[in-house]
Amino acid sequence: MSQPTARQLLNSLENGEWVYGISEEIGRLLTDTESKCHRFNQIAPDNRSERERLLREICGEAGCRPLVHSPFRCDFGFNIAIGDNLIANYGLTILDEAKVRIGNRVFIGPNVSIFTITHALLPEQRAAGIMKASPVSIGDDVWICGNVTILPGVEIGRGAVIAAGSVVTKSVPEMTLAAGNPAREIRKITDGDFIEMSSPETQSY
Repeated sequence: MSQPTARQLLNSLENGEWVYGISEEIGRLLTDTESKCHRFNQIAPDNRSERERLLREICGEAGCRPLVHSPFRCDFGFNIAIGDNLIANYGLTILDEAKVRIGNRVFIGPNVSIFTITHALLPEQRAAGIMKASPVSIGDDVWICGNVTILPGVEIGRGAVIAAGSVVTKSVPEMTLAAGNPAREIRKITDGDFIEMSSPETQSY
């Protein structure tokens, strides 16, 4: 029996099936994306146009004015869809064997990891490359603080905040503050969280 093509393997992963995910073709795709990420990370921060151009080449979709600081790393890139006005701090890692959708106006703190891939627990099966994947979805206006890990299959609802250092193992409802390892719902975010501010013109320093 012939070995599945990379496209067949990726389709099976996208469908949540267990697959033998190691192949020469998959390896070439991973190396190609790694090379693009390496080039992206070497571009000077003030060369915004070239950084944005290459980020669009790496990702499947990218909205208006994405700002992703180096270093940035991902597996395939084409499974990543970014909305408008993303701000991602240093050290974002996305293992996108399944789809990763990031909404509009999302803030991502430093050293955040987003994983879609799961390997077999038994060592001999893991070494043979048995794996499956589940998509991750991050809604509009979400703030993911520093050193957060998001695991496969998680959905984070609109306006949610994930506190620093959290490990998100299950979905988080919209407008919810979640924290911990594993992350749990702390409370809802409400109008009571509004911060009264004087206008910039009237502030003194």
